[in-house]
Amino acid sequence: MNDPKIIVALDYPAAAPALALAERLQPSLCRLKVGKELFTATGPALLEQLMQRGFEVFLDLKFHDIPNTTAQACKAAASLGVWMVNVHALGGRKMLETAREAIAAGTHQPKLIAVTLLTSMAQQDLADIGIDDTPAGMVLRLATLARDSGLDGVVCSAQEAALLRKHCGAGFCLVTPGIRPAQASLDDQARVMTPQAALQAGSSYLVIGRPVTRAPDPLQALLDINRDIDMNQKNAGVQA
Repeated sequence: MNDPKIIVALDYPAAAPALALAERLQPSLCRLKVGKELFTATGPALLEQLMQRGFEVFLDLKFHDIPNTTAQACKAAASLGVWMVNVHALGGRKMLETAREAIAAGTHQPKLIAVTLLTSMAQQDLADIGIDDTPAGMVLRLATLARDSGLDGVVCSAQEAALLRKHCGAGFCLVTPGIRPAQASLDDQARVMTPQAALQAGSSYLVIGRPVTRAPDPLQALLDINRDIDMNQKNAGVQA
């Protein structure tokens, strides 16, 4: 089964540029991520248009509410036919388990993953809300909670992938943003990793935005990244 590792982030304010980019890409090479800004502006109609073009969609809305409200939101998202949805692990075990049960009860069952800590949160941010732990410690704690609550995986930084892969097992899905090809600009990302290094560290899927969306030829950029991934995986196989 085709399982592209790249998830292209459609960080646009409206449907037109998102659909224009989708027309230039190929579903066999990537999945697409629709976040809060784009979904709020366009609603489910855009998801339907993207899926009609053959793309699987990660609906990145980071649900975080009381258990029943979160579960109903996940149920509604699943009914749209998306490939993946996410919630905040900080919602706690009961919220996570109720969301998982809502997904499992539906006829379409997307992957359900959890956000651990937002990458914008540093040590002082945790202290401000009364958490006496390091960001890495909290990420591991929340990822373990998500796994034990029956979720499919988490969103994490590539720098955390090796740690989480070790502690959460081979089948746990790790979705990592902050990915930049070796030759790409860092833009506003301070902690980045190349696609090859992220996969070697244990990432399952790579969220990539501007290196594809702002490339002169987005399809060629996608082809180049996939080629590098394929070469790296072949080399890893030979070394093994």
